[in-house]
Amino acid sequence: MPLTLDISLSQTRHCNNRKENPPIAIIPTSSFPWDPGFVFGMDSKTPVENLYSIEPALSSSSRRSNFSIQSKASGGNSIREVTFTDLGSKPVRYGSHGADSETNALSQKEINDEDARLVHINDPVKTNERFEFAGNSIRTAKYSILTFVPRNLFEQFHRVAYIYFLVIAVLNQLPQLAVFGRGASILPLAIVLLVTAVKDAYEDYRRHRSDRIENNRLASVLVNYQFQQKKWKNIQVGEIIKLHANETIPCDIVLLSTSDPTGVAYVQTINLDGESNLKTRYAKQETLTKIPEEGKITGLIKCEKPNRNIYGFQANMEIDGKRLSLGPSNIILRGCELKNTAWAVGVAVYAGRETKVMLNSSGAPSKRSRLETHMNLEIIILSLFLIALCTVVSVCAAVWLRRHRDELDFLPFYRRKDFSDGEEDDYNYYGWGMEIFFTFLMSVIVFQIMIPISLYISMELVRVGQAYFMIRDTQMYDESSNSRFQCRALNINEDLGQIKYVFSDKTGTLTENKMEFQCASIWGVDYNGGKASSVDGYYVQVDGKVLRPKMKVKTDPELLQFARSGKETKEGSHVYDFFLALAACNTIVPLIIDTSDPTVKLIDYQGESPDEQALVYAAAAYGFMLIERTSGHIVIDIQGERQRFNVLGLHEFDSDRKRMSVILGFPDKSVKLFVKGADTSMFSVIERSLNVNIIRTTEAHLHSYSSSGLRTLVVGMRELSTSEFEVWHSAFETASTALMGRASLLRKVASNIENNLCVLGASGIEDKLQKGVPEAIESLRTAGIKVWVLTGDKQETAISIGYSSKLLTSKMTQFIINSNSKESCRKSLEDAIIMSKKLMTISDTANNAGGTSGAGLTPVALIIDGTSLVYILDSELEETLFQLACNCSVVLCCRVAPLQKAGIVALVKNRTSDMTLAIGDGANDVSMIQMADVGVGISGQEGRQAVMASDFAMGQFRFLVSLLLVHGHWNYQRMGYMILYNFYRNAVFVLLLFWYVLFTCFTLTTAITEWSSVLYSVIYTSVPTIVVGILDKDLSRRTLLKDPQLYGAGHRQECYNKRLFWITMIDTFWQSAVVFFIPLLAYWGSTIDGSSIGDLWTIAVVILVNLHLAMDVIRWNWITHAAIWGSIIATCICVIIIDALPSLVGYWAIFKIARTGLFWLCLLAIIVVALVPRFVVKVLYQLYTPCDVQIAREAEKFQSQRATGALEVEMNPILDPPRR
Repeated sequence: MPLTLDISLSQTRHCNNRKENPPIAIIPTSSFPWDPGFVFGMDSKTPVENLYSIEPALSSSSRRSNFSIQSKASGGNSIREVTFTDLGSKPVRYGSHGADSETNALSQKEINDEDARLVHINDPVKTNERFEFAGNSIRTAKYSILTFVPRNLFEQFHRVAYIYFLVIAVLNQLPQLAVFGRGASILPLAIVLLVTAVKDAYEDYRRHRSDRIENNRLASVLVNYQFQQKKWKNIQVGEIIKLHANETIPCDIVLLSTSDPTGVAYVQTINLDGESNLKTRYAKQETLTKIPEEGKITGLIKCEKPNRNIYGFQANMEIDGKRLSLGPSNIILRGCELKNTAWAVGVAVYAGRETKVMLNSSGAPSKRSRLETHMNLEIIILSLFLIALCTVVSVCAAVWLRRHRDELDFLPFYRRKDFSDGEEDDYNYYGWGMEIFFTFLMSVIVFQIMIPISLYISMELVRVGQAYFMIRDTQMYDESSNSRFQCRALNINEDLGQIKYVFSDKTGTLTENKMEFQCASIWGVDYNGGKASSVDGYYVQVDGKVLRPKMKVKTDPELLQFARSGKETKEGSHVYDFFLALAACNTIVPLIIDTSDPTVKLIDYQGESPDEQALVYAAAAYGFMLIERTSGHIVIDIQGERQRFNVLGLHEFDSDRKRMSVILGFPDKSVKLFVKGADTSMFSVIERSLNVNIIRTTEAHLHSYSSSGLRTLVVGMRELSTSEFEVWHSAFETASTALMGRASLLRKVASNIENNLCVLGASGIEDKLQKGVPEAIESLRTAGIKVWVLTGDKQETAISIGYSSKLLTSKMTQFIINSNSKESCRKSLEDAIIMSKKLMTISDTANNAGGTSGAGLTPVALIIDGTSLVYILDSELEETLFQLACNCSVVLCCRVAPLQKAGIVALVKNRTSDMTLAIGDGANDVSMIQMADVGVGISGQEGRQAVMASDFAMGQFRFLVSLLLVHGHWNYQRMGYMILYNFYRNAVFVLLLFWYVLFTCFTLTTAITEWSSVLYSVIYTSVPTIVVGILDKDLSRRTLLKDPQLYGAGHRQECYNKRLFWITMIDTFWQSAVVFFIPLLAYWGSTIDGSSIGDLWTIAVVILVNLHLAMDVIRWNWITHAAIWGSIIATCICVIIIDALPSLVGYWAIFKIARTGLFWLCLLAIIVVALVPRFVVKVLYQLYTPCDVQIAREAEKFQSQRATGALEVEMNPILDPPRR
């Protein structure tokens, strides 16, 4: 039996209603008062678009929008006009809901002339008279023809290594230090700079071409009382622009009028935030009747200066002596598209680079891989080794000069005196001290490639190749969204192979964020859909045509019967009010869609929230079909009878209130307020003295729904008296026209009216898990990766999803921390740590007794809410939380705010060297994604904010398995090997030159020609390492997915560590000695010249390093063969060409030495003697101390059941590394 712990301090509660409850350690509970991630109180992220203040001043007349369904009053489909005579003369406005902090900050201050932009409507000359505002021409390109060379070079030389090689090249230009030819010395750096410059130039050319197309698009601009076509780049602030349906907005404009009589315009912001649902924008009533072609429109708009807040806008407009307030609902941003609106007219307020979308345009975040950071330490070591070599040469040269100071005048290779002019003079001799100094500098020049300049460009090219194959991977292609994997940051590919912590959002990341209405509790009765039937669904007939909802919803027969009974029964009356609230209390826009059958049309409910869409489709399925919505009224078909309700007020959802409300005028002249929201916010405004039993029953049903993983919502209502409505209306008018603190005033007005409610019921919506999520989480945990889920959901919902996703198991002991004070948090954490240590002790005892590793291991899960995190984060309790979390297999954070998500990531990132990855799909995940070492965005239902802030993007959470366990493993293994190989390849060549210097009186002359020295790391040996870095695979995809433990190689840093570095350097030392001394001894005492033996060394070292690489290649293909053997052939051809040029040193040398058998014998001896020790060590190591990867490779090779079994037994256990 699993261990049951109870460390309850004050009160306890069950976390779910499962039959097989896990052992739970419960720590005091408290309700979480702030839920920033809920849409209408349902556990969802709030689309930031909901922060709009909708305030059109519209009368409650019978005007209709473009979505109105014109039908004859026939049968049961007649429209009953709703009149509200007492209030009909007053303008109807859409209320504001709370904005985010940035918007609030803007609304707290009045815009004065110094801080404001003054826009004179239809007068661009006067508008730009005081300040020359930006034109509408945009430029995303980085360079121009004049600035490309200096700016590109400046950016490239941010790499210190490039500056190092530039200094080396400059030193070689000095006559005293000229070791190589002046052109040859600058060639390697020039090639690297040229390759990068060509790549940058091509990318910038594409940006220039895109800018040119964008700037030359046409728009209708008012000129001399006529709309004329004008290029986008010529549009100025203050000009009036007319847009037609499906056109893209050329700049940020304030709406003046639209084709809709109510001033509504529908826009699609898919180019702005990726959301395809339509959004509503409004023109002010005072500007609706203005016709630009018939008379001059004059007015002044005072708005805030350009800023990045695309969800906020603060301004006021003076027109016809009136001063009107403007908000986010009155502005359409550049890049949006006008939809389902014939035309719209607006005035440009921000243009070009000052538009909000351009101010927000930025590239992928710049991050540096952990492997590259570690590589810098080895480069420092190589630099010290280079200095040591140069010092040795300088000291030896100083000693040699002292010993031979009397012979310097006449030594054939060191002639100090110059007698060419008949007069005795010193010949390039600067004294003993300067000669030593020059020798040191010349040594640096000769040994310069000890720091591999080609490594940087090779790493860039390899990362591009790796990204190409990740993008083309069909296993990470999402058919449902038709989206491929995106690689937005090329410089951290290898980090994917070392991830230890995954921080995941829930809604839209683990779940589909596609909501389905499942059940409802109405007036204390639970309609749980146990006998749900899938019928054709509700439909109506209009002008002989069938109109039905686009999405079908399963209905409960009993509930459907009550819905059809109308208000005749008590139960039917409650059901009527409940579904009327679902159909009316939202911002859904109904669209009519044609089908292949001309007699059938579909209603598609467009909205910013998937939750709202699910609720409206559910209402339609039960006979409450939303038909039409305008800014002043809605039309709902209720069981075949079309009714029109005046929308007298609307307060949209905000993260402070966590609810929304609508005030409807009914046919019987009554006024009712409908409210829906989160249970935590709704029960605080429900009149608990009424229907106490109903409230308790509803709360029980809510708990049951949450424990089943459903997203919950509470619905309430109350009838308003005329006096109550008048008080609200007066307060709303005052708040909506306020110039200071408008958003907070509107929230206060909403809160004042939303009270003393009568509970109608609650709903349960299912957000299904994405395909493959349980299997993905299980694979990640098997790989030794800790998965933490950070969500804004209710605790019960999150726990239920945790079980269904296999994040939580029945064997786990759960620590639940819900505290409402700092001291309570401290006590809870300390008690949990004590209990976790006891569990670990019990596990260790069981292990020792049983003798089987892991037999008694008791996994622990920590579940903590956002209220507790308020007291823990940024305090001394952070360390305590971290200690507890490190003892837990799973951490589940509920009811957390976006910044708390980032705080949790920082908690781990700042206290451990382990790599962190954050994955999410919404705007509230951006801070978490940017905080982690690797950020992954999901292309989901909530826009592209997360994708735009991420390093990588994909369509489904399950693709994370392929990304990490397959591509991450490959990338890490390839890059680690490539870095070590580059160190080895260059060090072999440098040591070869060093040995030669020791035998040539330390004069820094080289037998290898200067061109071969230059081309060695650029052409002779660069291509094979790049090809292997892109294409080689140590294990197949199938093996890596079948055995996730293999991912532990990255955690243990098996492919790149200090031990491997020093072993590589020792092997390098041996191979360089073999390459040098075998030819030296073979030709000792002969008359061979330096150029000939230099050609032998050149060919030998190129063959050697390529065969060294070939020994380590695992997956051969024709490209790898061509690269390795082709490089050897290319080297021989280059040596022949160089020696065939009479102008170069060593003319015809290769032809002389290659004729002898000794040349070929030396080559064979070098290869055998240099590589045999390495081969023997590899065989012995793999035979007696194989790692997981080598075992798996053998299993792949032989494909036997026995090998596979051995693999499972011998796999290294997943252990946590020691914490710092």
